Amino acid sequence: MKKSLTLFLLLTSFTLLFAQAKNKNLKINYDFISVDLNGNEISSEIYSRNTITMINIWGTFCGPCIREMPDLAKLSEANKDKGVEIIGIPIDVSDATGRLLPRAKKSADSIIAQTGVTYKNVVPNHQMLSGFLRDVIAVPTSIFIDKNGNQIGEIYMGSRSQKDWQLIIDKLLKSQSQLN
Repeated sequence: MKKSLTLFLLLTSFTLLFAQAKNKNLKINYDFISVDLNGNEISSEIYSRNTITMINIWGTFCGPCIREMPDLAKLSEANKDKGVEIIGIPIDVSDATGRLLPRAKKSADSIIAQTGVTYKNVVPNHQMLSGFLRDVIAVPTSIFIDKNGNQIGEIYMGSRSQKDWQLIIDKLLKSQSQLN
């Protein structure tokens, strides 16, 4: 049984690594039109208003996601003047068709209030779930987008401290300033 499980895990890991390497040259479309948790329309036009937009994909069931949210809230405030905006996507507040799940929304709203988050949190709709969110295999996952809607840097899986995120943001801001 142990050998079978080990073999299964190895094959799964290699499959995921191969899929990531194979898709590395594919350009992912991060465009969206949806609503935030307050029902206000929000779209990928948000990218054009910022030098960098950080998309933090999280789950209401995810302890590490929730633990990093106060740091993300501080990070959001500390970097507004630098052209950096954070948006959250609570992945489990809608079903596969993008229909809002009231119980999960209530849980997300409670978590957001408890963690002091003031940045926008987007309800994932069908377009997003079948598009750029389709390949998210773990939460939290964070992606950085430039003002043209292109991913910059890598896709970051796992939570980080405010200090670690700040180092990543500073590096990405520096790379963006060198392009202009």
